[in-house]
Order: sequence, then C-alpha cells, then structure tokens
Amino acid sequence: MLKRTLATAALLWLLPLSVPTASEIDSANAPEVTMYEIGQTVLKIGLMEGVGPDDAIDAMNSKAIELNMKLVGHQNVSGELEARGLESPRLEIFQFCRPEDAIKMVRFNTIYAAYMPCSIALVEDGEGRFWLEMLNLDMIINAYELPPELQAIAITINGEMLSIITAGATGDF
Repeated sequence: MLKRTLATAALLWLLPLSVPTASEIDSANAPEVTMYEIGQTVLKIGLMEGVGPDDAIDAMNSKAIELNMKLVGHQNVSGELEARGLESPRLEIFQFCRPEDAIKMVRFNTIYAAYMPCSIALVEDGEGRFWLEMLNLDMIINAYELPPELQAIAITINGEMLSIITAGATGDF
C-alpha cells in the first residue's frame, strides 16, 4: 500500500494545481498507479572495431528480414535536429515487430503494449563511440507468468532481438 500511496502522491504532484492535493483525496478513489522496480533494464553493446554505424544499420536490417521481423519504425533523431540547424551526436531508433505476435501478447495483458515495438537505438556517446542499446527483454519475460504459447513467443522474440543487435554490433549479415 505504501508504494501505491507514494505513487499516487507523485502522480498528483504532476497534475495541474486545480486538482486536489494528495491529502485531500480519499485513497480509495485515487487513481491506481503501478510502478515496477526493475534494475538492469537495458542491454548496451558497442560496435566492434571496424564496424561503422551505417554497417551496423545494414546488418540489423538484413538480420531482421532474415528473421521475418518487420522494421515498423525508424526515427533519425539526430538527422531531425541537424535539419533544424542543431548539432547532435548520432541517434537513431529502429523499431522491429511481428504484428501477429504483438497482438497475442496484448490480448493477454495490455501492459505489453508499452514495450512495443521492440526498439534498438544507435547512439553516439560523448567520445564518438557508437553503441546499440535495447530494452532487456528478459525482465519482461521473467516479470510475469505467461501461458506456454506466449512464453515461447516472448523467448523467441528476445532471441531474435539479440540476434539483430549482435548482427549490428559485429557487422555480420
């Protein structure tokens, strides 16, 4: 109950001032807020020597096609900033999904929609080194007991995303 009370208070702090304060709200009628305390949420892997960012992108896209994972989104954040005249280290986000698997997960529990599509970010750090980063899908798989069919889907997607990020980091097609 303490977590819910603190989370509710934090949520109410973010709302406009015309909303009653946490002490004025009957806790039985307060909005339900669930927060998950999960460490180690991101897998981060550096590009191997000799693998450039464009090589990594080509390798990830090639591996995704091989695995029948659809590239459903690409956000070139640094490109957008540069188009606005702002300097930026390179940052691109690639979103992969297999829609038929996604809908099965969401039908089981809508919370899985918040983790979709599976994303891999290409990030240039302050020293000019490139990294690929993705959500540690193990935490999702282990956080909730899934029926066997969905457990198999989740494990398969995790393996495929690990194959895609590894292909990018190594430049292997």
